[in-house]
Amino acid sequence: MNDGQVFIDYYNILQVSPDCDAKILESAYHYLAKRYHPDHTRSADTKKLNEVIEAYRALRDPERRADYDLLYSQNMGETFNSQSSDDVEIGEKSALDDADDHARILTLLYSKRRESAQNAGVVGYYIQDMLKCSDEHFEFHKWYLKEKGFIVLTEQGTLAITIQGVDHVISMSRTTKAERLQITQSTDPRG
Repeated sequence: MNDGQVFIDYYNILQVSPDCDAKILESAYHYLAKRYHPDHTRSADTKKLNEVIEAYRALRDPERRADYDLLYSQNMGETFNSQSSDDVEIGEKSALDDADDHARILTLLYSKRRESAQNAGVVGYYIQDMLKCSDEHFEFHKWYLKEKGFIVLTEQGTLAITIQGVDHVISMSRTTKAERLQITQSTDPRG
């Protein structure tokens, strides 16, 4: 990358951690290439497909990746994503939708942790596909859940629930169970 060119975050394009291994990188590439391919009428996006291809080409070769990683470390502290106030939509419905999405993410990661405590990571794009949300929206979910301490990015570049996340899921389950019990008792015709 020459001076004067805008830095492109290839890891973000592929939705992987800079520490991910070649296998995760390749899996992300195949998933996203398939997702944005013109044959998929629902999610086709030629521009994004080309970005994914460019990112994968830059990162799949270990030497090119090492060169890119130097640029990455130099640029990541200097890049900011600014949005106009017109782009920001805050409302009760969107906040409730986000809360539902957070609960779905945590429930999925909780189930994965219970299945395999030592290998509890889930690749981010699988979660994003489950939620059917945009890249930006998914980044918000990841940011929020990481900042709350509910999830972590594993060494393999996957997302996993933390002990705080497990406690939160259990707490949500108890609250939901108590609410169901209260509703059942209040609607019981026997009094």
